[in-house]
Amino acid sequence: MKKPHRVKVKVCGMTCVDDALAAVELGADAVGFIFYKKSPRAVTIIQAKKIVKELPPFVHRVGVFVNESVERVNEIKAKLGLDVAQLHGDESPAMCRKIKSRVLKAIRVSDRSSLSDLARYKVDGFLLDAFHPGVYGGTGKVFDWKLAKQAGKFGRVIVAGGLTSDNVVTAINKSKPYGVDVCSGVEKSPGVKDIRKLRAFLNAVRRANQE
Repeated sequence: MKKPHRVKVKVCGMTCVDDALAAVELGADAVGFIFYKKSPRAVTIIQAKKIVKELPPFVHRVGVFVNESVERVNEIKAKLGLDVAQLHGDESPAMCRKIKSRVLKAIRVSDRSSLSDLARYKVDGFLLDAFHPGVYGGTGKVFDWKLAKQAGKFGRVIVAGGLTSDNVVTAINKSKPYGVDVCSGVEKSPGVKDIRKLRAFLNAVRRANQE
């Protein structure tokens, strides 16, 4: 029997070297940097560059953007050597095609109708987050994970939104995702990671992968 896919883990909202290295040492496959000034976890190019410089090989570096211009996304991607651009705003399919890297399109999910546009996007994967009016992610809220399983027919799916060590195994079992994305669920405060929560989260994903 074919062995199930190992669910990948991205830890987002990195603001310092120590937190990024801790996440990687504990087993994270990717780390995320938020280039959205309204986010409490926003970083500058200079801050992100210091972190990227210290990352070991084989760790994916993801830039998170909200309604940014194509030129700006490509500029930051080039300066930092980002592997993936995560577009978390209202970006069109046409814009996604102009990004010079792999693209994750974030979709804020409220119900089944939220998946209606997925077929229009020719991207490398979809990050599904909980919908909240006027807020582009980082709400700490969950959505119906069964919808993520349905979204899988349109491409690789990363589940985000309100994940913690207490619920991530259930989320994985219900959604069967390519990966999971955690931010507030492993923090002491916005942008500051809690090592104990990080360890517990990654251990939980590891258990789910072994089931």
